[in-house]
Amino acid sequence: MDNMLKKKTVIDLFSGCGGLSQGFIDADYEVVLGIDNWKDAISTFKFNHKNTLGIVTDLFKTTPTEIKEQTGISYVDVIVGGPPCQGFSIAGKRFIDDERNKLYKSFVEFVDFYKPKAFLLENVPNIISMGKGVFKDSILEDFEKLGYNVTYKVLLASDFGVPQNRKRAFFVGLKNGNKFEFPEPLNNKKVTSEEAISDLPNFSIEDDSEYPLPCFSEYQKKIRNGTKRLFNHQLTNHKEKTVEIIAMVPDGGNYKNLPEHLKDTRKVNIAWTRLNSKKPSFTIDTGHRHHFHYEFNRVPTVRESARIQSFSDDFIFLGNKTSQYKQVGNAVPPLLAKHIAINLKRQLDV
Repeated sequence: MDNMLKKKTVIDLFSGCGGLSQGFIDADYEVVLGIDNWKDAISTFKFNHKNTLGIVTDLFKTTPTEIKEQTGISYVDVIVGGPPCQGFSIAGKRFIDDERNKLYKSFVEFVDFYKPKAFLLENVPNIISMGKGVFKDSILEDFEKLGYNVTYKVLLASDFGVPQNRKRAFFVGLKNGNKFEFPEPLNNKKVTSEEAISDLPNFSIEDDSEYPLPCFSEYQKKIRNGTKRLFNHQLTNHKEKTVEIIAMVPDGGNYKNLPEHLKDTRKVNIAWTRLNSKKPSFTIDTGHRHHFHYEFNRVPTVRESARIQSFSDDFIFLGNKTSQYKQVGNAVPPLLAKHIAINLKRQLDV
């Protein structure tokens, strides 16, 4: 009986600031360890997950045995993570054997070493179709060899209460032979950008200050999570010319709304894009230089971006502002992770 009541334990590889971890914690798991090679991200991870070990190390070089010796962690129920995919090549070699895919291989080695009841691997949606499915097939084969029944699916974050149309691919493997069933989209109306951030003002707030405005939506009430203090809401100062151009783009518009002579001022197809106040946000990236607030003539603040990613307001980002934006943009939306984690818990001991 005690074993049933004990929280399931998790290791988060390539954890970043801890979006996946936060989702699992919110689903009542115990995250025992986060590993990433970026010091800033681990600083934020440790600050927000006080009871969790956070280690800065390069998984190109560090083995599971070394991690076990360093941490004393010899067993874990679940391993989660999103190994970087820049090295995925379509060369003739098998996917896992390619020298550039060592980080993916490291994830496989951790699963082989710890033999958890389940694993969750997260990545970009086109990992499923890239190379005519060769990567997807390799992932399935590599983990099936280790005794896991693996299921994969692309999920849209806005289907699960996140105010963002972000797609991510997830592979989930179960050691008990069962096939993981992904959560079904919620039937609720999707949360819009305005519902996510309209209570955050068009002026900078000093960290640890009181909220200057009340909540205007259920999402805002939920995302404040009982906290009374606001962090990470400092505005970016744009050049006057930039502000003039943003001002020409309507709510939900983009560079196509600009006069002809200004359309090519930025050579990317997402240039001068405003959030649509009545829809979920487009995917939050790590730079935010091309995406603007639906009403104000500026990029969203770190806190506004974190809201769009479904981080609650008591999750505080450390480091300089550029680093904070990158941490937010790289993360898995915690609310999406939570829905997967809840479903996984139901299926772990079946």
